[in-house]
Amino acid sequence: MKLFLQTSTVEDIASSAMTPIDDLISSIINAVGNWAPKILGGVIALIIGLWIVAILTGWTKKGLSKTKMDESLKPFLLTVINFSLKIVLFLGIAQMLGFGITSFAAILVGVGAAIGGAFNGSLGNIASGVMLLIFRPFKVHDLIELPDGTLGFVKEISVFVTILETFQNKTEIVPNTAITAGKITNYTTKGNLRVDIPFGIRYGADVKKAQSIVMKVLEDDANVLKDPQHNVVVHNLGENGVELLALPFVHPDNFWDVYWGTRQTILETLGEAGFEAPLPQRLITELK
Repeated sequence: MKLFLQTSTVEDIASSAMTPIDDLISSIINAVGNWAPKILGGVIALIIGLWIVAILTGWTKKGLSKTKMDESLKPFLLTVINFSLKIVLFLGIAQMLGFGITSFAAILVGVGAAIGGAFNGSLGNIASGVMLLIFRPFKVHDLIELPDGTLGFVKEISVFVTILETFQNKTEIVPNTAITAGKITNYTTKGNLRVDIPFGIRYGADVKKAQSIVMKVLEDDANVLKDPQHNVVVHNLGENGVELLALPFVHPDNFWDVYWGTRQTILETLGEAGFEAPLPQRLITELK
């Protein structure tokens, strides 16, 4: 009799222990059965939705390329449109899964606040990008100099960064906050640039003849603009000779061609005309 009671007690204890486990397994199976179709449908909807968003963004890009809209605004608008379409897609999928839009929006706000705290610098780049597009200190294709001395042509102004192409064909990807943090020099606003080309001749040489020769070099240079008028002036009476400046105006695209190429032509032409480069001179007097 005692053995029977003990056996029954063990079986009862084992049965009591297995009941919660059975309930848990049953709950998991029921949850999987209820959510699996929704999750599968959500994944399929996400894949199809992202494909549709990509198509719509591509159509928008083609449409914008046919408009006369400023090139600076196109990348920014594409980013905003793409982001907005994806938000609509995610809200639709959330509602399909059974989440209310209000609840999902609250989750987005919380996630957005967390991401904002983690990527505070990125939000600053967005704000700076908006400022650049509103106040427009430069636009795509302009030649600009940044606060750190980087000089290049603007290729793209996006939400986070501005892309420049330098004269060395380097691609500079600059955070927008670094651009708005200091002085920006725009070399394209006026449509032309003055290139200051220094050169010198020895004391005693014919200054007017040297000026005339260099003026002829500038007039024959296809990269030098006729308007504004170029000039050649005496810049300084240096320690070793007369320092002059050639002052041609050029299109920004031709700046370095004139700065380097025309400088060499001036040097060669003056040499052919008999002008010698300034050399250190010392006047020695005899003491009596």
